[in-house]
Amino acid sequence: MHSINYTSYILPTFIKSGQNKKAFLLSSLLLISIFLFAQQTIEISGLVTGRENQDPLPGVAVNIKGTVVGTLTNSNGAFVLRTRQKLPFILLFSSVGFAPDEVEVTSISSQLKVALSTRVVLGSEVVVSASRVPENILRSPVAIEKLDIRAIKETPSPGFYDALEKVKGVQMITASLTLKVPNTRGFNTSNNFRFMQMVDGIDMQAATLGVPLGNAIGPSELDIQSVEITPGAASALYGMNAINGMANLITKNPFDFQGLSIYHKTGINHVDGIDHTPAILTESAIRFARAYNNHFAFKVNLSYMQGIDWRSNTRADQNPNNLKTSNPSYPELNGINNTAFDGWNKYGDDALAGSNLVSLSGLTINGKTNQTLRVARTGYWETDLVKPQVDNLKLDASLHYRFSEKAELSYTYRAGKMDGVFQRGNKIQLDNVIVQNHALELKGNKFLVKTYISLENTGDSYNVKPLADNLDLYSGGSNSAWATKYKNALLAYSSANGGALTSSNLAAAANYARSIADASHVVPGTAAFEALKNQIISINNWDIRSASIPDAPETGGAALIQKSRLYHGEAQYDLSGKIRFVDILVGADARVYEIIPDGNNFVDFSRPIPERNLPLKDGSFGNNVYYKKYGAFSQLTKNLLNSKLKLFASLRYDYNPEFNPKFTPRIAAVYTLHDKHNFRLTFQQGYRFPALFEALSYVNNGRVKRVGSLSYINEGLGYLENSYTQASVINFNAKVSAQGNSDSAALANRNLLVIANLPKAMPEKINSLEVGYKTVLLDNKLIIDFDAYSNQYDGFLGQVQVFVPKNEKVGTDEAVLAMLDRNRDATTATSNTAASQGQDRYRVYTNSKNTYRNYGAAMGFLYNFYRRYSFSGNINYNNIKELDAKDIFVTGFNTPLWSTNIAFSNREIFKNIGFAIAWKWQDSYVWESPLVNGNIPAFQTIDAQVSFHLPSVKSQLKIGGANILNKRHIEYAGGPTIGAIYYIAATMEGLFNH
Repeated sequence: MHSINYTSYILPTFIKSGQNKKAFLLSSLLLISIFLFAQQTIEISGLVTGRENQDPLPGVAVNIKGTVVGTLTNSNGAFVLRTRQKLPFILLFSSVGFAPDEVEVTSISSQLKVALSTRVVLGSEVVVSASRVPENILRSPVAIEKLDIRAIKETPSPGFYDALEKVKGVQMITASLTLKVPNTRGFNTSNNFRFMQMVDGIDMQAATLGVPLGNAIGPSELDIQSVEITPGAASALYGMNAINGMANLITKNPFDFQGLSIYHKTGINHVDGIDHTPAILTESAIRFARAYNNHFAFKVNLSYMQGIDWRSNTRADQNPNNLKTSNPSYPELNGINNTAFDGWNKYGDDALAGSNLVSLSGLTINGKTNQTLRVARTGYWETDLVKPQVDNLKLDASLHYRFSEKAELSYTYRAGKMDGVFQRGNKIQLDNVIVQNHALELKGNKFLVKTYISLENTGDSYNVKPLADNLDLYSGGSNSAWATKYKNALLAYSSANGGALTSSNLAAAANYARSIADASHVVPGTAAFEALKNQIISINNWDIRSASIPDAPETGGAALIQKSRLYHGEAQYDLSGKIRFVDILVGADARVYEIIPDGNNFVDFSRPIPERNLPLKDGSFGNNVYYKKYGAFSQLTKNLLNSKLKLFASLRYDYNPEFNPKFTPRIAAVYTLHDKHNFRLTFQQGYRFPALFEALSYVNNGRVKRVGSLSYINEGLGYLENSYTQASVINFNAKVSAQGNSDSAALANRNLLVIANLPKAMPEKINSLEVGYKTVLLDNKLIIDFDAYSNQYDGFLGQVQVFVPKNEKVGTDEAVLAMLDRNRDATTATSNTAASQGQDRYRVYTNSKNTYRNYGAAMGFLYNFYRRYSFSGNINYNNIKELDAKDIFVTGFNTPLWSTNIAFSNREIFKNIGFAIAWKWQDSYVWESPLVNGNIPAFQTIDAQVSFHLPSVKSQLKIGGANILNKRHIEYAGGPTIGAIYYIAATMEGLFNH
């Protein structure tokens, strides 16, 4: 920082000797009024240039330190700043690509001249998200990464959100062109409840959908200022769902970034024509911001993206013939002849879940009587059920008012409309989903008060599984009717070809039987298929049964109609300076989810069980349901040893009326050695209350009902205390089937059935230990960032499928017989079997009985080795400790052991021409989920861009591509195949900036 002193020019001497008393008094009053005005409003003007070439620098932020007052330089590098701040004060000058500078102003001048150096000061970034107060990134108590405006502009990725997958510690999965889901440090899911996404501190999780919408309704390319990512637990300060980490997207303040900006990108994907013909995608955005007299400002953003989505079309079998859920006794049914085929991206053939599997008993095969053949219904491929066209419309507007130099009031409205496909327990086609946010915020340099409302409406969306199920049921008949047709055709084929089923004709007989059973099956691409599909997705009930008609097809719909409201309020106050020996930050928040029951995912639990899923006379599904959370925190910070040692201690209290209150502590220490080497050690706990879908879902989805974790949902259903685990039922049926599938065989193998005894739900808990090191070396040319962690999860939340015997108690003979395969389709007695009412199947959100431990490390670096050439990268390692005993459900670590990113760039290799190239590689890993399980092969991609800066027209042109070698890959089981995108993007910024 440097100081500039000037002689004041506003006090001319105009009282001369000999003037009368009246003139003297008038002159005195004029002097006093001028002095008071000067005290109230000061005008500072100046010019900012580059130090090396003395060229004017537009868009430089000029702020008064310790206040919210600031402005920007215009296209000529000039600025005018009006303030009522008393002299002296410090002006902060900052711009992307230049070292920041501080100037102390002790008196008024008509013209300041400031020159900024183009030397980039590595490690000088200020972050807010780690401790909820501004701090240098090198001395953050936890690992934190930041993408600033320059990094965003220079990324070779198609958009700034795509660039997040190159950040140290981040794993990104692409669910759709419009939907990307980030995660850190393991246990990834395609709708990640453990990683919080925020925009300017506002939670972007779509509550009832259970999907993060940071890139779907967040800021456009023109309005993003920076992204801060905290890998690892952040619950001590943020509570809620931040036990794996968080990302905060920070937008541009209209006081600091003014004028008109325009952005357009045109690209092409599906370049190989495999999943779709080559398709054009476009994205356009416009931003306008204006400030008046440093008191009032506004901004408006509008963007629209459209294209042909990536297609999920992996035709692998996740239920091969050698599994117990298939037909391992008959190897001739391997491969394409597998009668129990369960495709990754096929629905209505869900053999593993047991919901679309029929067991044909009493067959004679290879001379053996009483044989059982398991057959999955044919179903439909995902590409026939979801539309390829997607678009995303985003709008936001904000009003800002500075009624004092240390306080700013703002109101923001944000809305997003999107299409796409995402995956939770089933695949969901998002169609005309609309999410809106209203936010009101008052902030100063010491305090923050914020409240916001989020409104969610799923529009014309639908659930892909009930769509496929009901297409089968409407056109192919009920499962029992279809099974009868299949079995009769199977026997007819054997009679016409030797009179018996043998190894030589079993595969042909099975294929013939399927063709007969599917004779009335509507065929994709036909008018009949489209008409039936449109009829089903318009019906808001997934499980209507025509029970009054004997053996009538089940009829139902697939519409996903979810509406919810989220109400959130929070406040924090920085008491730093109030207490001499320690800095204190305190805060509190409250959140209420209001769910409007839809009869499919959420219901009014005050209604009787048989009626919960049925509409009332007024068309509603009962009273709205509320889910509440409250919290408060305090953080103490202390500098010791001449500020070389910085200590942090925080404690958070969270309360959800459904659970016992929880306290979440965090302690940390950062030690700086020789002003360069920063070492940190952090321990923290975190709790995660079940998300809405995990807590309160009540999905009556055909033959497998999905239910939330709250124990009162279980009343009258019995899945917690009166059920067998799915794995044990599969083992039981495999053994009984091999022994003739008789009642006696079932009772003799009853010991294979395992009673689930599911625990009462509780919050998920994490204990996290983290160490880290950051340094800047080689005369400010090299930055090294390393962190390692160890996490322990208790009460891990996941899903388990269980079987409840209808009207029987587990352990009884009747309950054992109810678990037999044959009872899924026929419950009447035969000559050698007793009657049974069969079983109900539930997929339950519950807590793990085991403790899980995972650990890992990450190292990143950035080296400006020659002029503006930079070489950067990171390597990431994540692993999980093997359990001594298996759990009741598959946890799904879903994270590659190793991944790495390497980038090489120069933002100005020639005058106004820059480039960047980035290479990504990740290891193979196993993906486990309730929908699809399978191995994800290792893959690598290369992104590249060349940018042209056109300062005369305030523009940038960027030509580039993502995955330019078109290395087709999938990022999670059941997900889409990702290929290349080639694009050209043009940006004009700061037009009409006064």
